[in-house]
Amino acid sequence: MGEAPGYDEDKQGEPFVGAAGQLLTKIIENGMGLRRDDVYILNTLKCRPPQNRTPEPAEVANCRGFFEQQLDILQPEYLVCLGAVAAQNLLETTVAVGRLRGKFHDYRGIKVLVTYHPAYLLRNPEEKRKTWDDIKLLLADMGLDPPKK
Repeated sequence: MGEAPGYDEDKQGEPFVGAAGQLLTKIIENGMGLRRDDVYILNTLKCRPPQNRTPEPAEVANCRGFFEQQLDILQPEYLVCLGAVAAQNLLETTVAVGRLRGKFHDYRGIKVLVTYHPAYLLRNPEEKRKTWDDIKLLLADMGLDPPKK
């Protein structure tokens, strides 16, 4: 689960298609051994805020019913929140990603794991190790081993 569509996502009608999307695909495919098509990706907001700014609380509240309905239909066992906006809005908290990551949270019976947004990782590559630790935690809880490199 991500924040909101960016420029590329708005143009293509798909979440995570730019540089951050390419990194997310590598995390899913190389780090988890899954195909991106096997993972459902959604955003907390369904439209891009002006100038791609951080969504305001009222904007998130207006879209909350949509992502809640998506989750009701999908009934996932696991949900990974990518970044502060997704995590804080889903979990209704102001706690920073650095304090939320590394453990599971509960959202209506769904195991929620919080990690850094791929765009943040592109700007801060030294944090990739922490995201890898989060992915290993997720895989272990799912009963899966990381793929051999």
